[in-house]
Amino acid sequence: MKYLDEYRDEALANGIVSEIRRLVTKPWVLMEVCGGQTHSIVKYGIDRLLPNEIELVHGPGCPVCVTSLEMIDKALAIARQPDVIFCSFGDMLRVPGSDCDLLILKSRGCDVRVVYSPIDCLKIARANPEKKVVFFAIGFETTAPGNAMAVWQAHQQRIKNFSVLVSHVLVPPAMASILQSPLNRVQGFLGPGHVCTVMGYREYEPIAQRYRVPIVITGFEPIDILEGTLMTIRQLEAGKAEVENQYPRVVSRDGNRVAQDLVNNVFEVGDRKWRGVGSIPKSGYKLRYEFHAHDAERLFDVQEIDTKEPEICISGLVLRGVKKPHDCPAFGTLCNPERPLGATMVSAEGACAAYYAYGRHLQKPALAKAS
Repeated sequence: MKYLDEYRDEALANGIVSEIRRLVTKPWVLMEVCGGQTHSIVKYGIDRLLPNEIELVHGPGCPVCVTSLEMIDKALAIARQPDVIFCSFGDMLRVPGSDCDLLILKSRGCDVRVVYSPIDCLKIARANPEKKVVFFAIGFETTAPGNAMAVWQAHQQRIKNFSVLVSHVLVPPAMASILQSPLNRVQGFLGPGHVCTVMGYREYEPIAQRYRVPIVITGFEPIDILEGTLMTIRQLEAGKAEVENQYPRVVSRDGNRVAQDLVNNVFEVGDRKWRGVGSIPKSGYKLRYEFHAHDAERLFDVQEIDTKEPEICISGLVLRGVKKPHDCPAFGTLCNPERPLGATMVSAEGACAAYYAYGRHLQKPALAKAS
């Protein structure tokens, strides 16, 4: 596979780490934005390769993790209805709501189905005209074009029994929210490579300028992450705050304009609640008025639902980079992949799930960073 061996080359990785050690003169806190980056960092022990002066904290870049509890409860309320076929990507089925999850509803006889594309739901809707087919449309800008295409096709083809429960979130407002927080520790970002594949990185430039933080758009292989870290440290040590692109083999400044146009035709920007974080203004997509006939929230009247998070769960602090998974008193004991309390333990891209998968629940917190 192209780009596999060369982006996992041990000698090259050690060379980059040596250069980081040579450059760094003071402590720096960097945040990787994407959950896929978090998974790679923990899997390959990248955080342990870096000098002690550099701390990597984990951002809100797991779309499953940041889908609000309120939205999960709305999904459960819709899926319980007897005339509904509720469709979702598989990683949402075990995300806990206030009283259960979608997988439990499926075991109780509700028609909950895993699909691999929102377009599959249109086929299901055509084959079941007596049913109401609902797709749980979650994710960052990366998945928005596919979901927009499904809505667009349903509208064009007059498929009236298809709707979407929209819970799309946007990365730049979340980064700005983190930087505005009085608890913020982040001094530089490893930017989200997959999101920027679609959106480009123009919209990150005002963030870097306003908050004086370097943002390096970074890939997902070990060499990508180490090189992105090196580029960020170079800026910090030089007092610079710019957007750089470590991932040019995939990402361009302008992104995919065709995908952007499709998304903008179907969605508009609105406020969005983030699990563990709260409401962030203009941080999500919602359907435009022309597509309200496919808006599940309106069709099923689930716009107002009260929720309550488990008090012991600190996933919100983990998502904001304030705490690490091993700082949670429930991590690896009361909360584990078999019995998750929060979404960061459910998704493969969640920080808690990544720490657990690679054995960090078996280690003392002091050992999280090797000397």
